[in-house]
Amino acid sequence: MSEIEHQETEAADSVARDLDVSSLKALAHPMRVQILDSLTRYGAQTASSLGELLGESSGSTSYHLRQLEKHDFVRCIEGKGTARERWWERSPGRLSFGGREQYRNPETAEAVRIINREFISNRAAYLEDYLSRGDEVLTDEWIDAGALSTITVQMTAEQLADFNQKIDDYAQRLVNEIKGRGELPEQRAVQVHIDAFPILDSRLDKDQPDTASKE
Repeated sequence: MSEIEHQETEAADSVARDLDVSSLKALAHPMRVQILDSLTRYGAQTASSLGELLGESSGSTSYHLRQLEKHDFVRCIEGKGTARERWWERSPGRLSFGGREQYRNPETAEAVRIINREFISNRAAYLEDYLSRGDEVLTDEWIDAGALSTITVQMTAEQLADFNQKIDDYAQRLVNEIKGRGELPEQRAVQVHIDAFPILDSRLDKDQPDTASKE
């Protein structure tokens, strides 16, 4: 299975950070994934503002922020806020996880599943919200700029791997071009979903060997 990457555009040109066992286990909590996703979507927040966004107490979000900080998922913004009310941001860089080895390793498999379920749940919620209310709350310019597309094509595993690598390389180049133009007042958070994966088919997959048991 291909790796799944979650990236922050501020450091999209950096090498992806592969999460080790301890980092995966630290992130494998629904609230921590929600906090990381919120910091990516809304920018820097305090424990109190995150609590308001997520319907949690500031004590709860503060605790989870400290756990995320221990593994460099988030960092405190120096010189902003007070000792009682600190501002937090997501640490720069891309996160990479969900590779074949992690799914087959008993120490990491469940953690990867938890993290992916939360991120995918968030993605589905954002898309549903866009489809349900986008035409009511967005300007015509933003409505026209959005796009949803699906492509289905026959490929070999090698072709799929090459396709995904080229898509990722091109996406990084586009993000770097956007970053190079600087911040603009009319910018807002935009989430890009590129899902390229084999469609499971019982006619093709039922006789495949159990490779996991051979690891």
